[in-house]
Amino acid sequence: MSLSDDRWRELLRVRATDPGAVNRAYAARRRRERLLSPSGTLFLVAADHPARGALGVGDDPMAMADRRSLLERLLIALENPAVDGILGTPDVVEELLLLDALHDKIVIGSMNRGGLAGADWEIDDRFTAYTARSIADFRLDGGKLLLRLVDTDPGTVPTLQASAEAVTELAGYGLMAMVEPLPYQRDGAGKLVLQRDSASLARAVTVASGLGVTSAHTWLKLPAPQDPVMLDATTLPVVVLGGVPSGDPAADLASWGAALRHDVVRGLVVGRSLLYPPDGDVGGAVDAAARVLEKSR
Repeated sequence: MSLSDDRWRELLRVRATDPGAVNRAYAARRRRERLLSPSGTLFLVAADHPARGALGVGDDPMAMADRRSLLERLLIALENPAVDGILGTPDVVEELLLLDALHDKIVIGSMNRGGLAGADWEIDDRFTAYTARSIADFRLDGGKLLLRLVDTDPGTVPTLQASAEAVTELAGYGLMAMVEPLPYQRDGAGKLVLQRDSASLARAVTVASGLGVTSAHTWLKLPAPQDPVMLDATTLPVVVLGGVPSGDPAADLASWGAALRHDVVRGLVVGRSLLYPPDGDVGGAVDAAARVLEKSR
């Protein structure tokens, strides 16, 4: 699954000369019958950060800007049989399709990426990527929507409404809506700060659970909590998000493992922590996360 010079050049050639190859690749992808693995878990790698302008990892503010490097890391992760699939925007998903890397994998399309990281309008997170209709037409397995809740920012309101509409539309196609509700506040400098206390997180869970005309196909993507109160607030299936790497992979894995043992938690969605580990060993980071998930079940 390495991205050799020949494969890279062929990808660039197809991009420039054969745009119809993208639709053919969507149509040809072998779909998996079920979301969950035989062990009842779901392990996804997230690669939708660049479309929101969030390129930094650790001390490198441009880590995810190198597309060949990103694709190489994704290929390594997807090669691990424990990885069930990918969460990404159309550009990344299509590149992986053209590289023939998504057969028998779960593919979740990222929908709202308009709230660019650091922008004044960041919380008014417009839906600028996949739509529910396109996710169904392209035979993907579901859609992911980011819902950052800031009580003092009116940009939360249109994002709430659009998220509810997306949940409803995806459910109409019988497809998963993976909602990521995150409570934020602005500090004295106006910077958005994630609220990790149990009350704020539980409130976000209950808000997200009620979106749309039905919750039958809704999943929640939530940060690993310090205590289970947040997870006690729902019966919906939950995947734990890896979030921003702490710089201590062992501590990250330990925090995920505790959350993964909760009854409502079904799996793990991790991006930068696995794709850009401090030691550069993507395969080793993926293996370690897979073992934590397996042990938790």
